[in-house]
Formats: sequence, structure tokens, C-alpha cells
Amino acid sequence: MNTKISENQMDDLAIVILAAGKGSRMKSDIPKVLHTIAGKSMVVHVIDAAWKLTKNNIHVVVGHQAELVKSVVLQSFSVNFVVQKTLLGTGDAVKQAIPCLGPGIKNVMVLCGDVPLIRENTLRQLVAAHQKACAKLTVLAVNLENPTGYGRIVLDPAGEIIAIREESDATSQEKRIPTINTGIYCFDRKFLEKAIAFIRPDNNQAEYYLTDMVGIARSKGEKISVRIMADSRQVIGVNTLDELARVESLIAQIENELP
Repeated sequence: MNTKISENQMDDLAIVILAAGKGSRMKSDIPKVLHTIAGKSMVVHVIDAAWKLTKNNIHVVVGHQAELVKSVVLQSFSVNFVVQKTLLGTGDAVKQAIPCLGPGIKNVMVLCGDVPLIRENTLRQLVAAHQKACAKLTVLAVNLENPTGYGRIVLDPAGEIIAIREESDATSQEKRIPTINTGIYCFDRKFLEKAIAFIRPDNNQAEYYLTDMVGIARSKGEKISVRIMADSRQVIGVNTLDELARVESLIAQIENELP
């Protein structure tokens, strides 16, 4: 990608970064998104990629140890913070950010604060695919040899997405699906504002899943797009110290390979 394109700011795009979770499997008092990769907190890596798309419309949702996360982020970037007072899931987290969206925003990208290897080019391609498809919702997906632990992309016989099924709610057949949800999405802003009110905590975790937006869009006959990316390394989510070590070992490799 040439420099001119990479420097283009998307003034009608807002980016919501989810960074409210506790990360209990990290076995640490430090919030998960503040664990460091190559000397920078994971959430700072994510903001760095987002910053290259829009400097003025980044909203970081914080919750667990919110003030600590804010202080670390503000050492590197000036962003808007949204507080999720009760950790009720990803759908609730995004809902808290909606009132902060500016009047000129047409599309909203949702990122996770624990995917530090995500690259600017991947995010730009997602937005481009979303716009080209004229979709209300575009899901970034990837195929994995071992999809255990991830939400599966469930398709109908025509290849259209039916739902994203979380591992804890998936049937044995659905668990064999290799295509998984990365947790990264692009929404039409108007659709997001209207549809998010229909999410219900009807699942084993009693949380508001953002993934339910797929079923909501489908029930309303709205266009849903799935973009399957080739490089699964970029969307490795860090939930354990072993995964943290794996990402640390990959970051230099990815930075040398990709624009």
C-alpha cells in the first residue's frame, strides 16, 4: 500500500475499541489490555492501527481498572473514553459508545483491545469491503485448523451467514466449523443504532453478545457481508500468558512482512 493511501483519514468512520474486561485467565492484577508486547500495552498497539484510519473518532470502552487503562493510553494517544460500569458483554459495551458518535459518522468499526497484531491495511480492506458490499454489517473472519474457543461463522446452504455461535452455545456440529469470528466488525451507523436495542442476554453467559447483531440483521432482511482474511496471526486474541508469549514471538515477524 502506498503512503498516500495509508495517510488518508476516514472522517466518516468511528472506531470503538473494547478494553473493559478483567482478563482473569491472565492470572494477573494488571488489566488484560495493559499487558505489554514489544514494550507497548496491547491496547496501545490496537489504537496505533486505528489511529492511521481516523485520529478524531476513536472511542475506547473501559471498565475494569478504568482509570489505570486511561492513564496508560493517554501517554500515547488522545482518544475518547467510554465507561462500561457493569461488564455485561460486548453488545452492552458498544451500546455505551453510541451516544458519543459524531453527526458525520456513517460507519462504525469495532475492534478488540487484545489483538495487538492487527494491521492498518487489514482494517482499511475491511472498510472497503463493507462499503463495496453496501452492507449493514460486515464481519471479519478467518479459517483455523483448530477453531476451539472461538465463535463460529454459521452459513446457510447458499453461503449466506446465519449467525455467529459462541463456543459455549455451539452444537457439536457447529464446533466443527473452521471459519471463526475475529471479533472485528464494521457496521452501518444507522443500523447499529437501531438494531443494538434488540440484543437480549439469552445465552449461557447471560451477556449481551454483539454477535447477535448478525441474527438481528438477518431477521430484518439486511445485507450482511463476511470478509475472510488470510493471515490468522493478526487476529490472535490474548487471553492467557501462553498466548501473550506467542504474540510476542510473532510481532517482529509481522512488522517486517506487512505494510
